[in-house]
Amino acid sequence: MKIAFVGKGGSGKTTLSSLFIRHLVATGAPVVAVDADINQHLGAALGLDDSEAAALPAMGDRLPLIKDYLRGANPRIVSAQTMIKTTPPGEGSRLLRVREDNPVYDACARPVELDGGAARLMVTGPFTDADLGVACYHSKTGAVELCLNHLVDGPGEYVVVDMTAGSDSFASGMFTRFDITFLVAEPTRKGVSVYRQYKEYARDFGVELRVVGNKVQGQDDLDFLRDEVGDDLLVTVGHSDWVRAMEKGRPPRFELLEDDNARALQALRTAADATYEGRDWERYTRQMVHFHLKNAQSWGNERTGADLAAQVDPGFVLSESVLSESVTQPA
Repeated sequence: MKIAFVGKGGSGKTTLSSLFIRHLVATGAPVVAVDADINQHLGAALGLDDSEAAALPAMGDRLPLIKDYLRGANPRIVSAQTMIKTTPPGEGSRLLRVREDNPVYDACARPVELDGGAARLMVTGPFTDADLGVACYHSKTGAVELCLNHLVDGPGEYVVVDMTAGSDSFASGMFTRFDITFLVAEPTRKGVSVYRQYKEYARDFGVELRVVGNKVQGQDDLDFLRDEVGDDLLVTVGHSDWVRAMEKGRPPRFELLEDDNARALQALRTAADATYEGRDWERYTRQMVHFHLKNAQSWGNERTGADLAAQVDPGFVLSESVLSESVTQPA
């Protein structure tokens, strides 16, 4: 399942996504975790120290390798240089799986040990001084979007993406790449403002959106969230001594997480798993093509000097059934 965590800055989005990743790993589930937030704090939330987090390879720096691998033998893509963040797969493209080893994971992912298990962690890379004035952060997240476009996951497999704060993900089509989106909201007016934006923008795209109330301290906070988000409120999370210790760099064993918070994480997993039966691969592929054509017309054709609409394979639908048909030879 592909799962996004979104929310305003300071909502606890990264903390909740890291707890969910730990919960999944503790059950033995295979997990690919992706830090697509401009602040790049997911590694630290998963227990890496500053030097370990800084040493994580940036996906944006390895974009040529990613493109070359995913292009495979797709005859519609004349060169890796003509691939953009929205380029869809077609016949001959290489697809990514959660459980496999491949050159993209070799270059971009690193295992993070978590209470006897491990998650693969990938990061977009930080926004650097060299980017100031010449690039937007979406140039970093393009590698994530391209990988999601080529990734096929099955039941019991999880891709968890800590998204950039606010509604910035609507600057691309990446918000449609997930089975479910968890929006972390505090019980304040600012806390639910991002929810309203997300709900409005996502309305026409079939996005499964559920709200996780964070920093909820009593019935008044709970009532406020219920009034503001209605049935989209899935679960709430309150104060956690475990999280406080984790933020100090001294997390106890994960099994010691408070019972209420452990039950909340299980509720997130149950909600994510329930979306599997409703997967619509044709819609998923159609939305992928929709955003690719928009990007091609607005900037991609001019930048690459190619007609990027020709990259669309009209007979191709990304799904689990095409796994055996994708190109698997070494890069």
